[in-house]
Amino acid sequence: MRELECDVAVIGAGPAGLAAAAAAKKNGAEKVVIIERDSSPGGILQQCIHPGFGLNYFHEELTGPEYAGRFIAEAEKAGVKVLFNTMALDLREEELMCSGPGGLLRVRSGAVVLAMGCRERTRANLVIPGSRPAGIYTAGTAQRLINIQGHMVGKKVVILGSGDIGMIMARRMTLEGAEVKAVVEIMPYLAGLRRNKVQCLDDFNIPLLLSHTVTDITGVDRVEKVTIAPVDGNKDPICEESREIQCDTLLLSVGLIPENELSRGRGVPLSSVTKGASVNQYMQTEIPNVFACGNVLHVNDLVDNVSRESERAGRNAARYAAGVLPVGRPVSAVPGENVRYVCPQRVIPGGDEEIRLFFRVAAPGEEVTVSARSGDRVLVSRKAPFVNPGEMESLTISAEDAVGLTADITVEVKGGAR
Repeated sequence: MRELECDVAVIGAGPAGLAAAAAAKKNGAEKVVIIERDSSPGGILQQCIHPGFGLNYFHEELTGPEYAGRFIAEAEKAGVKVLFNTMALDLREEELMCSGPGGLLRVRSGAVVLAMGCRERTRANLVIPGSRPAGIYTAGTAQRLINIQGHMVGKKVVILGSGDIGMIMARRMTLEGAEVKAVVEIMPYLAGLRRNKVQCLDDFNIPLLLSHTVTDITGVDRVEKVTIAPVDGNKDPICEESREIQCDTLLLSVGLIPENELSRGRGVPLSSVTKGASVNQYMQTEIPNVFACGNVLHVNDLVDNVSRESERAGRNAARYAAGVLPVGRPVSAVPGENVRYVCPQRVIPGGDEEIRLFFRVAAPGEEVTVSARSGDRVLVSRKAPFVNPGEMESLTISAEDAVGLTADITVEVKGGAR
């Protein structure tokens, strides 16, 4: 069995892994290795040929491959080693077992960064009734088939779910000559970014049906039609108001699941809400030498946020490997009024970095106050004209303001319910 030693091992060469690896190298890690199961870097960004990336990070609009290319170049310049066609099999206490072109590989490292990304929910996760014809795809699979393999997946399309990939594929299918009959969303509000609704649905006159779902799929060899129905307050279909839509393709954009099989095998505690690891402000899990970032930690709507979060994970993984990462007794960061979850879930008071808390609201609201408090002390507060569960929010607490905290930090959104 081959063996490899390094300071920091990163699992995944997508946007999170590339940013983490480059940051680790820049912050003192002499040898940084990325384990990547694909034959090339970039992850999901390879198939995201549409513009809209980099507006926050680079202050310019890039396509997915262009955005990935910047971080690929940065990792190469920093001297990061990437092992392609190599699968991480098992994360153990002091080693990572992998399988690659040369057989089994044991990687020993001072710290590990989890950057495996996420996968799409499928029809099996939803248990939609009906037959099992061809023409049913996840939105990401359809995107890969069209953008990378040049295969058009259908001509008359219904999309279930108003997530960002679904809305982007509604536009992409339309530009390729397909007719998108409707985007169907079970929730009473948008699941993705408002800008994607405007640019991908409104600009192309594609109907968005909120509080609706698909109740049946009909077809023998190929999808022939789907049945949709409005839902009540419990999300149960109102079948007497159902109607049929003739189509040959159904795309599913119904959520993402962080790829945490390796994390579970190592015993990394996971959040019941995000399905990712529980971390502190250094992106450090409850297993001290294991860090996590990107969509394996919590599903982000902007890759710009993924990059910054991953740079923090890589930087602090390097500091841990060098034995200089601050330690201390953490306080919890917990969701308060109209907040679904907060990440990171723990904060070490008296640390040497600012604390950026990411969170999603539980319900839409307008003209709200977003704040974080510890006991009776308000740490940070701001006004927001609009909040929506489909868009990530954040608050930043300075390291100085966190000194001496003993009570939990509660993040809350008050006022302006819609």
